[in-house]
Amino acid sequence: MVPLVVLGATEFSAEIADVAQDGGFEITAFVENEVPERAGRSLHGIPVLWIDEAARKLAATHVAVCGLGTTRRSRFTEQAAAAGFRFASIVHPTAHVSRTATLGEGTIVGPGAIIGAHTTIGRHVIANRGTLVGHHSVVGDHVSLQSGANVAGLCKIGDATYVGMGALILNTISVGSNSVVAAGAVVTRAVPDNVLVLGIPAVIVKEGIEGK
Repeated sequence: MVPLVVLGATEFSAEIADVAQDGGFEITAFVENEVPERAGRSLHGIPVLWIDEAARKLAATHVAVCGLGTTRRSRFTEQAAAAGFRFASIVHPTAHVSRTATLGEGTIVGPGAIIGAHTTIGRHVIANRGTLVGHHSVVGDHVSLQSGANVAGLCKIGDATYVGMGALILNTISVGSNSVVAAGAVVTRAVPDNVLVLGIPAVIVKEGIEGK
């Protein structure tokens, strides 16, 4: 089994660790970079290390994956990369990724997720449980596709965008960077950068946001 550390020490991080274990990785530690009090403790029996200690002890021998649901996890992945960590891509054994699709480093494809033909998934993307991404779509870096989200074919999702649970993005639609598609929304037309959309059909309800 490949030794791996999970960036983050939250309950969501524990879920990502579970997915990684099912995918053939051995979880050595969770890594914390914001709350010093978490370091030195354990999470579900696995030790939590501060980023500096983890880098010193494990960066040369372990790969990493980020277990934070926020699209702002780029700050942590960049810090870990600067500390010398390399990143794994994780695909749960119940997921299906087309042989013609590509996955960026650090990306996680959860249980029951399906990634369609000729689709490009960026770096550090989370495709959570039951996510569907259609053919010839392009998903940017640090995107969060939450459980049951359905991105149809020929779509484009910009960097650091958050697509909530059960949201539907119709064929050929583009969603900008740093935007949020609310849970259950149905996106029928292009969404610009830095906005929150919700409803059926989805409409802009807030501008000037910076992801979630």
